[in-house]
Amino acid sequence: MAQRHWLDPLARQLLRATGQIPAARRSPQPERPAPADQPDSWNREQVERELLALKLQQNPALKLKDGEAVRRAAALGWRLDVNRATPADWLRLPGIEAAQVDLLLRLQAGGVQLSGLEDLQRVLELPAAVVERWAPLLEFRWYGEPALPVQACSPLDLNRATATQLEELGLDPERLRRLLRERGRGPFRDLADLQQRLQLPAALVEAWIGKVRFQPGPAGPVLPPASKGS
Repeated sequence: MAQRHWLDPLARQLLRATGQIPAARRSPQPERPAPADQPDSWNREQVERELLALKLQQNPALKLKDGEAVRRAAALGWRLDVNRATPADWLRLPGIEAAQVDLLLRLQAGGVQLSGLEDLQRVLELPAAVVERWAPLLEFRWYGEPALPVQACSPLDLNRATATQLEELGLDPERLRRLLRERGRGPFRDLADLQQRLQLPAALVEAWIGKVRFQPGPAGPVLPPASKGS
């Protein structure tokens, strides 16, 4: 009798744990063996793809860990529309950073459209290998109208915002004090610089994508008008 693939029990256990198939109540029936002309590697790939499909069903925002996961997601029909992608779409890609997503969204809001992998590589200043890893999921569609802005209000400039405005971002008092103190030492360059200097959790930084921006430096003090006698 043909041996079952070593990953089959794991797949069945995961499916049962998530309620996709009922728990076994009696002795399992013998499973249909894999076709004799299909190698073990083919069986393993099928199981890995089915496991990924289940994970994506449970969590559509799941971050893909590597190029193999990207390829499997593409085989399952997942796509990323480069010129209309949301922050959650971009953050699914392996190796992409919050500052890069923020840049892409600002370009999208300004009506900039990318026509291919080379455009994306140049905009993000990435090695070709990184963009090629994402390629199976990417679609470059051209639109006659610019994308709607991610949000109705203008992004908040973190280098010029008041303490009251910063509180609206959900900062606790301690993090707000640290932000103001660090900003006094020098303006923030981008989201990556902000995260590194304040040691912010990734989830908080990702929530600010498209909501904040960084002018080169804070506004100078507002001086009173000179008196006529001076």
